[in-house]
Amino acid sequence: MAVVRDFSSYVSKLNNDDSDNTSYKEKIRNHKLAVFFRTVAIVAITAVLVATIYISWRDKEYSESVISDTTTITNGADSKVISLSGYMVQYSKDGVSCLDSMGKVLWNQTYEMQSPIAHTCENVVAIGDYNGHNIYVNNTGGALGEIDTNLPIRDFCVASNGVVAAVLDGTDVTWIYIYDSVGNMLVNFKTTMKDSGYPISISLSPNGELLCVSYLSTENGDLKTRVAFFNFGSVGQNYTDNFVSSYDYSGVVVPYVQFMNGSAAFAVSDDRIMFYSGNQKPVSKSESFTGSEEVRSVYFNESYVGLVFPNSTEDGAYRLQVYDTAGNLTLTSYFDIEYSEIIFNNKQIIIYNEDECIIQDMTGHVKFHGEFTTPVRTMIPTAVRSKFMLVTPSNLQTMTLK
Repeated sequence: MAVVRDFSSYVSKLNNDDSDNTSYKEKIRNHKLAVFFRTVAIVAITAVLVATIYISWRDKEYSESVISDTTTITNGADSKVISLSGYMVQYSKDGVSCLDSMGKVLWNQTYEMQSPIAHTCENVVAIGDYNGHNIYVNNTGGALGEIDTNLPIRDFCVASNGVVAAVLDGTDVTWIYIYDSVGNMLVNFKTTMKDSGYPISISLSPNGELLCVSYLSTENGDLKTRVAFFNFGSVGQNYTDNFVSSYDYSGVVVPYVQFMNGSAAFAVSDDRIMFYSGNQKPVSKSESFTGSEEVRSVYFNESYVGLVFPNSTEDGAYRLQVYDTAGNLTLTSYFDIEYSEIIFNNKQIIIYNEDECIIQDMTGHVKFHGEFTTPVRTMIPTAVRSKFMLVTPSNLQTMTLK
């Protein structure tokens, strides 16, 4: 047992020790607080700097464009040029080829077609002959395969894995066939005006498992459209003919259906735009009525859909209405140029014709409006927001905005 001989001295010592310990703890606490506040200040300053740089980058306007890396290419007047994941694909009645940004031919394929049509999905392109029997499937790396339908082609679409859906004209019925990229038939089903209606538009989901079909029919002498969804995956095996959902629109023609991504699709009629959601059994998400106004053009990417209407106000000759995948109207913008194409890319909207282009962000803020020095057939965005490939009748150019 310890004995405290001088209790008052002992207590005094304890008090001194406690005082020293408290002071030490206070110093540690103050140091931690200082480090904490210093860290918070650094994080806050960094966040402000990042936000400032981002806003400056996002809202930056360009006053000029610089043309560089001009490469001579063979680009026949009867050929058509499209963008494929940053590459250039040109096709005609005689064949198709793919070029990189420097004008190097990556691959080419010859064929004979009367009325070639191209459809793309991500980095895959399918070239088919309307009223013919052949569809050629390629990606940016080269040929994937050839499909012989044996029946006249009326319409077709392609998925990112090379799966193709085709509307084929039979003697008494219209067929829808699903093929893999090398031409093996995966699924087929027939349609008639009496039972289902005539398929006027089709679209595959990017993975090829979902098919959307717009069927036009008559009901008591009036037109009716059914937008139907088929699932060819494991879920669809539990449904008769893989038919998983459908939506009817009386008195309405729906000439255009399209998957935006694996879980979002839309359809455009003569009086509204409809959105659907779901990667197994798509359901109706929303409808936006456009009234009696004529939809002049439809453009889309995986995140946005743009409808172009003629405009009769002083705001501009055309009105662009942009919707997100849920069907929300996110932007209404006006412009005056006679456009040849509108591209949604990297949070930018690119409107152009052979003589000029307008580039704006998703808020409608115009970032650039300029003229081309040479007539442009196709404008292709690159991974850099301020850099574009320009395809002219004789050259492939790189345009950089300054």
